[in-house]
Amino acid sequence: MILGTFLTALNQTVMSVATPELMKDLAIEASTAQWLTTGYMLVNGVLIPITAFLMKRFTTRQLFQCSMILFLAGTLISALANNFPILLIGRVVQAAGAGIIIPLLYNVVLTLYPPSKRGTIMGMVSFAILFAPAIGPTLAGFILENFSWKALFYGLIPFVVIVIICGHFYLKNVSETVNAKVDTNSVILSTIGFSGLLYGFSAAGNSGWLSLEVIVSLVIGIMTLGLFTWRQLVLESPLLDLRTFKYRTFTLTNIINIGITIIMYADMILLPLYLQDARGYTAMESGILMLPGAILMGLLSPVSGKLFDRYGAKWITIIGIVITIGTTIPFTLLSDSTSYTYLLIMSTGRRIGMALLITPIQTAGLNQVPSALSAHGTAIWNTIRQVAGAVGTSLLVTVMTSSTNSNFQALLSERTSNGETQQQMLKTASIQGVNDAYFVIIIIGIISLILSFFINREEQPLEEIQKKSNEKLKRRAITEA
Repeated sequence: MILGTFLTALNQTVMSVATPELMKDLAIEASTAQWLTTGYMLVNGVLIPITAFLMKRFTTRQLFQCSMILFLAGTLISALANNFPILLIGRVVQAAGAGIIIPLLYNVVLTLYPPSKRGTIMGMVSFAILFAPAIGPTLAGFILENFSWKALFYGLIPFVVIVIICGHFYLKNVSETVNAKVDTNSVILSTIGFSGLLYGFSAAGNSGWLSLEVIVSLVIGIMTLGLFTWRQLVLESPLLDLRTFKYRTFTLTNIINIGITIIMYADMILLPLYLQDARGYTAMESGILMLPGAILMGLLSPVSGKLFDRYGAKWITIIGIVITIGTTIPFTLLSDSTSYTYLLIMSTGRRIGMALLITPIQTAGLNQVPSALSAHGTAIWNTIRQVAGAVGTSLLVTVMTSSTNSNFQALLSERTSNGETQQQMLKTASIQGVNDAYFVIIIIGIISLILSFFINREEQPLEEIQKKSNEKLKRRAITEA
């Protein structure tokens, strides 16, 4: 299951590097090519809330195998595509399979392992989820320098087939199914609401927050999600049980998770823009710069999980956020002469900090949710992360773009005094735009740091407390007897 998750997570980021080649090969504009990423994200985001119902209705084996077969079908369609519509269909089918995998894997971990051992296992899961997207751009850059963009899909096929074959022989069912009925109205509201929200935030990065397209999408998304929330609270058997938010640590760590997800997107979006647009580095060079941090992040995820099992989430999270903030500060002072080595060291430091905190906050939050709500807890966690990713992307791009424009106008007014050409001024302004976006990242990091002090290690699911209480009563009764 971890290998299947690794392959689906890897697939998420390879398209961003391939966009220029796809535009040339398929004769499409950048706005059209963007749908290969946006469409994937939309389908993924819409499916995740429904996984709670799917995990109750179908067995682990059925869901995993179906999702991997869907992912394989989408990969085959994409590999054989000769035009944009077919490629988009392939990406959408891929997303339909990938959207189920991660929540399913989390639910299996919560079912198989007691809270005292989940940190280590969650660290292994985080290795797949965090390491794969991080190395995706570097791997894609290497492939595209030597092969056609179709190799990005053909290369996945044998590995996906191996996972499906292994799943057939070795995967066992770990949860009981119930004959649950899906609430169609909730599915419709969820689909419209999350689609509107995700699309609105994604489009804001390109079109601006005040464009009619963005405003209409966000209004429809927010209103529909309001109706969806109300319906989940009144239904006896909701599609997505929001009672999980009654658990304090789950709610708190979800809020911190929003901030951490936005922080993580800084390197994935801002740093490549700075390296390639302002400094003239190639996609391969920018990918190589981020590779050491990605490798360390993957290797440290299981370590942070073991530390969580031993010490809890609070101080590990705090240390991780402090390291992340400390190594982000230099990115607010970028210039046109900042050395490649310096950027590599600071970027790697940021990844080390994030590796320490992501697994602990996630495990702490999901640990507190009772087993009856595990499927809903994992679905909610991943939905929030998906939305946070879209919000983070658009927020950072908006800050960077606005700052670049205002700085460029200011430099234009001073043109006679400094003698710079417009191209030089635009380069200076764009670097300042990246600096200002990183400053926003620091503010988000400080808020997350403050919230981390309120994480309580002792909080456990009610069923765990009840179980321990019953054991104490039994021991007392035996002693008295």
